[in-house]
Amino acid sequence: MFNRSILIVLVIALAAGLGLVASQRWFGSPAEPAGPELETVRLFPQAREIPPFALQQSDGTQLVPGELHGHWTLVFLGFTHCPDVCPTTLADLARAQTAWEALPEARRPRVLFVSVDPERDTPDRIGEYAAFFHRDTLAATADVPALEAFARGLSLVFMKVPGPDGAPGDAYTIDHSAALALLDAEGRMAGVVQGPLDPAAIARDLAALTGEVLP
Repeated sequence: MFNRSILIVLVIALAAGLGLVASQRWFGSPAEPAGPELETVRLFPQAREIPPFALQQSDGTQLVPGELHGHWTLVFLGFTHCPDVCPTTLADLARAQTAWEALPEARRPRVLFVSVDPERDTPDRIGEYAAFFHRDTLAATADVPALEAFARGLSLVFMKVPGPDGAPGDAYTIDHSAALALLDAEGRMAGVVQGPLDPAAIARDLAALTGEVLP
């Protein structure tokens, strides 16, 4: 007999699979079109617009699509109570961000951490959490419906998983996609980065996409 957590994980896996099928129908299979030779980033043959969104940043301002224009951006869904995947991913991305510090600020790639746990993660909390890994990491969240719409637009998923019977109400966890969504300099969904992450390869790939070469 399945317990509840296993059943929920299976549902998320199915949703992620359906999202991949949808992505392949929208974009075709991930491929690298003419352009720089990439090591770990998988670009789609054609970038697509994502639905409008409004997230709240850690400084209290709104993050809307126009704010992401001008820079290639890696988007990662997570939450501050995450025991393993989130801190490991943000630490890997921080290594890439450190390499990007050698690039001109106007063209420097960015990392956006979006908390999908608004019940526990206030904007202040996610700002401090993201900055612990790298000071340039953008951090944002929103209410659950807005987060669900944002995640769907990037073919990502997340789901709240209740704690064991009898546990406090805040003893839940969040299952979420571990892949990174890649937005191009026009804020369009352009590709994905899947694990295991190679920080050095990510740094080189994103620099190449901006037309820069790392020293």
